[in-house]
Amino acid sequence: MPTGVALQDPRRQLFDAAVRVLIRDGVTGLTGRAVTTEAGVAKGVLHRHFADFDVFLAELVLERIARVEAQATALRDEAGTGTVADNLTRALMDLFEPVMVAIVVLVIARDELRARLRAAGTARFPLVGEGTAMVAGYLTAERDHGRIESGADVETLAPTLIGAAQLLFTERKDSPPEPAAVHRVVTTVLASALR
Repeated sequence: MPTGVALQDPRRQLFDAAVRVLIRDGVTGLTGRAVTTEAGVAKGVLHRHFADFDVFLAELVLERIARVEAQATALRDEAGTGTVADNLTRALMDLFEPVMVAIVVLVIARDELRARLRAAGTARFPLVGEGTAMVAGYLTAERDHGRIESGADVETLAPTLIGAAQLLFTERKDSPPEPAAVHRVVTTVLASALR
């Protein structure tokens, strides 16, 4: 990048570049140099804005966690409307979009990143834990609306749904599962809990 050209939002530019590299080249291809090359900036730009590459990655994941938390609020607001299965199917399709799946793999692959995220107060399994909390919060709201059985074990149903959905999404390399497949998982897991 020529000297004197101001970057509009270097953090955003670097995050977007990291996501592109991660999706295209996987965890092993995600390096500081690959990110700055993809972003079209000098290598020093990353270190000007982040103490090191693991801090950069932690910030990237924390940004995704904030998105999941916003999605959780929106999903809870849907409680009592539509059908429980349709609402959860849409939420799981949104949650397990390709970037999320790639970032979960990244978190699993990097011990230092997991340690930093836990120090920042994330779930024990970052992103997956927040996704589970999102589903549990929604199921609790639906139980309060009387659309889920009052004795339903939300704390078991939520991780069961997340685990089953994660398997559906991670088994497919090139495309996400069809919504009908996700809907089938949701209705099967919730069969005894739905009113």
